[in-house]
Amino acid sequence: RTDFTLVNEKGQSLVCSIWEHDEPKASAVPCVVYLHGNSSSRVESLSQLSTVLRMGCSFLAFDTAGSGLSDGEYVSLGYYERDDLATVIAHLRELGRISTIALWGRSMGAATALLHAERDPSIAAMVLDSAFADLVMLAQEMVNKGRKQGLFAPGLLVSLALRWIRQSVQKRANFDIYDLSPIKHADKCFIPAQFIAGEDDDFISPEHSHKIYDKYSGDKNIITVKGGHNSVRPAFMHDSVSIFL
Repeated sequence: RTDFTLVNEKGQSLVCSIWEHDEPKASAVPCVVYLHGNSSSRVESLSQLSTVLRMGCSFLAFDTAGSGLSDGEYVSLGYYERDDLATVIAHLRELGRISTIALWGRSMGAATALLHAERDPSIAAMVLDSAFADLVMLAQEMVNKGRKQGLFAPGLLVSLALRWIRQSVQKRANFDIYDLSPIKHADKCFIPAQFIAGEDDDFISPEHSHKIYDKYSGDKNIITVKGGHNSVRPAFMHDSVSIFL
């Protein structure tokens, strides 16, 4: 394992870790880049480490801006994280010891991969665990869930709240929440993709993955696993990912 720091387009430091074999099978080997979820960091990647290394690949994980040990005050749920990813990918390609690159993202990380994939068709494959289809749709679903639990949320109040949040995010973090819609990019992506959804996920419902899957243009497969949004994934999922990659 080697820890290092890169600098993104905003001048922010991104703290990274790469795991490589002491005796690689070739002078250039594939690398899987892991993209963590919201309120998380590259530590999340450790549960995927053995799956990737068993295949003879290198494995890279990094703290996106605003997360972990990296610089930055805000996360943008994929909007700017895709630029952080582009910085990391450019570094890997400059190393000269990486052949192909695959992405493995969870939640925010899966959305980041989808947002980046449209502009980088040279990515070899993507594993997309619990991506949200559209941020505004997700917010509205959370409101509806609250209503079912007895909370009072009239439609006008919800619309006003979303408008205030949109303006606040634009002012503070300089992006529009209405642009955070990975599903709008799905029909422009042709990278082979393995979708994963937790059947008991009450934060990002499996329906999001299925909606993106239905619209996705590339070779694709989808599996549903037991558990919720942050549950430990079962062994068969890791086996499926290994076969896919």
